[in-house]
Amino acid sequence: MPHPFEETDDSLTTPSPPPVHFAEQALLGALVLEPALAAEVDLEAEHFDNRAHGALLDAMRTVPPPDPEQHEKDTAWLAAVHAEARPQAPGLPHTYLHTLVQACPQPEHAPAYAWMIRAEHARRTVRVHAERLAQTAADTTLPHPVDATMKVADRLGDLLDQLAGRFAPHPGSLPRTPVPPDAVAEAGEEAVDDEQLLLATATESPRAVQTMRWLTPSDFTVPLYGSLWRCITGLVHRGGTVDPVTVLWEAQQAGLLTGTTTARGLLDLLSEPHGEPDHWGTRIVTRALLHRARTVSDRILAFADDPATTPYQLLTGSRRALVDVSSVHARWHRATSPPPAPPAAPGRGTPPAIRAGPVPATVRKPRTGLAR
Repeated sequence: MPHPFEETDDSLTTPSPPPVHFAEQALLGALVLEPALAAEVDLEAEHFDNRAHGALLDAMRTVPPPDPEQHEKDTAWLAAVHAEARPQAPGLPHTYLHTLVQACPQPEHAPAYAWMIRAEHARRTVRVHAERLAQTAADTTLPHPVDATMKVADRLGDLLDQLAGRFAPHPGSLPRTPVPPDAVAEAGEEAVDDEQLLLATATESPRAVQTMRWLTPSDFTVPLYGSLWRCITGLVHRGGTVDPVTVLWEAQQAGLLTGTTTARGLLDLLSEPHGEPDHWGTRIVTRALLHRARTVSDRILAFADDPATTPYQLLTGSRRALVDVSSVHARWHRATSPPPAPPAAPGRGTPPAIRAGPVPATVRKPRTGLAR
């Protein structure tokens, strides 16, 4: 007789079902023994991982429960349940209900089996919503991708709130699953152009930078450009003179000049403005929000795929992950719906303008002078 944990020929060809499969069998076995309990179990067919098991639960609730004494003497009720379930589970053998009885260790433990089934259904449901979040954020055909993505994120948040009331908190409520590293945002040609144009227009129009606190260096796909944005905003918020040369000096002080990032290349980039800073900044923060939604989805999927994660840990970790999307969305909303400027107070005069030095006239060159 083989050891229960040894691999046999059958185990190599037929994978073992997950633990929830045996919980479903145990619960249904308890209901076969006590048919009246079917109406009291707080479960629906959709909660079952095995579709045939869900069909059996519906059948047990559809067929009137038998007289307990008569149920012990014949199998008429079992035959009626099987016949009721067959349309939804065509391959269900007529002997399977007897198998369920053998799979139930303790009928009085039915509430525990039902809890296990609810827990796994919650895991699968969260996973489906997280996948939908990633798919929506990556869909380039949507006319309003941010609105569509946030609707999916809100539905996921509502689901987590609903499920939180079903699972009691416990010590160690945060997931122990290693968080996957955030995927690096793809620095595509369009993204790089947007970031370069923002840096150039912000250098030419530093006053606009004062109202762009909604944009952060982490929103950039090219880390170097995020660091240059920090240099520009640092000058602006200190009230310093802003022009390509002063930004170049800030970049040197920040250690950004290297063998591939040269002073001449930086001056060329900053001397090619086009458009307005807030236009390019909005495009950048939009791209950052969609990327953040995809990375948050990856994090939630990692929690859901870890069988050692308890339901409450999954819900807690997922809710915390969604905060990252909400924070970027709040900044995106400020970018796309800026508050009206307050009226100037009478008698106080006009605040001093930020000094913007002259932009040196240079011949436009291909944007290849800086390393990406």
